[in-house]
Amino acid sequence: MDYSQFLHIRSEISLIAVIMSLLLFDLLAGARMRKYFQPLACLLMLLQIGINLTPGRSAYLFGGMYVHTPMMTAVKNILTVGTLITFLQANTWLKREDTVFKQGEFYVLTLSTLLGMYFMISAGNFMLFFIGLETASVPMACLVAFDKYRHHSAEAGAKYILTAMFSSGLLLYGLSLIYGSTGTLYFEDLPDKITGSPLQIMAFAFFFAGMAFKISLVPFHLWTADVYQGAPTQVTGYLSVVSKGSAVFALMTVLIKVFAPMISQWQHTIYWIVIATITIANLFALRQQNLKRFLAFSSISQAGYLMLGVIGGSAAGMTALVYYVLVYMAANLAAFGVISIIEQKSGKIETADYNGLYRTNPRLAFILTLALFSLAGIPPFAGFFSKFFIFMAAFQSGFHVLVFIALINTVISLYYYLLIVKAMYINPNETPIAPFKSDGYTLISLVLCTGGIVAIGIVSAIYQSIHALGYGL
Repeated sequence: MDYSQFLHIRSEISLIAVIMSLLLFDLLAGARMRKYFQPLACLLMLLQIGINLTPGRSAYLFGGMYVHTPMMTAVKNILTVGTLITFLQANTWLKREDTVFKQGEFYVLTLSTLLGMYFMISAGNFMLFFIGLETASVPMACLVAFDKYRHHSAEAGAKYILTAMFSSGLLLYGLSLIYGSTGTLYFEDLPDKITGSPLQIMAFAFFFAGMAFKISLVPFHLWTADVYQGAPTQVTGYLSVVSKGSAVFALMTVLIKVFAPMISQWQHTIYWIVIATITIANLFALRQQNLKRFLAFSSISQAGYLMLGVIGGSAAGMTALVYYVLVYMAANLAAFGVISIIEQKSGKIETADYNGLYRTNPRLAFILTLALFSLAGIPPFAGFFSKFFIFMAAFQSGFHVLVFIALINTVISLYYYLLIVKAMYINPNETPIAPFKSDGYTLISLVLCTGGIVAIGIVSAIYQSIHALGYGL
């Protein structure tokens, strides 16, 4: 047996080793040793990134059920970096009396979702794809309900698990129709057997609906704001970036590999879904006063922009999609990092609470401003370049009107992002949030995110490196 094939699945093997190490530490470490839990988890995640830094070469393993490409390795590394930043931001929250003894549960559940995303990304068969999807979804429901005695977390967990259950049922029913009409679930075999028959169109509709729930595309988005508001803020940030990024990449992989013969049907579907998602999310974001609900609708809108990279099914779209996920991760986790630390220190989460924040906490106000500017696509921040490349990919694929509508919505989003900036710098407040100092781990995470917001767009080698990885499918 050639054991060298396992080098191609080193991402999953090394992550399982990290999970088992943290699980054993949680079981065996005494009360005194628990103060080392956070640095151990972060160190292991750094090792995970280092081990999988080199992309390697493409390979098909286990009869084509598992696929390894350099582009997939890059996406996994981006998701791992997002998970590391989430761990750094969770330090203060995990030191609370009601969570200090649940650190192990938090790390193991979070990494279990990441492992499921790994499998989903590298799936070459719908069975492995579904196993990865469920491995990512079930622990995520536990994370959403992690803060069950506070902030309506239990309610959010119930809503999330019910939504995940129904969406998975729809998706699995679509997969059963695919198998019934083709006799196979292997991605490589399916294109020759996809004919666009009514049964296969129905199969695609159910599959896409199930994935749209995971990505929060309109009209499958109704769970998002309630779950984002109720979940712990660190979990919300992780859910909005890492989970969404992996789901969109996996969806694009399936659309191009499996449903290529039906490209006209799914492009037409995505066309109207993108318009509805960006427009409705922007209009609802204008009305939000709770910052977590505000970022929930912002996240829905960003999902629409991500789908612009998917709709063309091109190499440029794939590169723009991965680049957009990287930039979005830096900006969104920076925003959630600031909101999280302010919530932990003051308990305030409403937009009006941020009036005059610049007077008392100028650094946090500045970082949040950079994050919002990047999300809005204001130059010279990285968000401008990510939107430019993803618009360019859609435009080159012939979707000129769609890009124009997206540009109009970008102007609308600029307005509601600037409302938060206005609150921090201009709106008066007789009792602003008191000055405070953040812990070292949170500061490191905010420095990393700020560096990403500023540098990713300016350093052109980052985009070129992603493009050099090839189509990746």
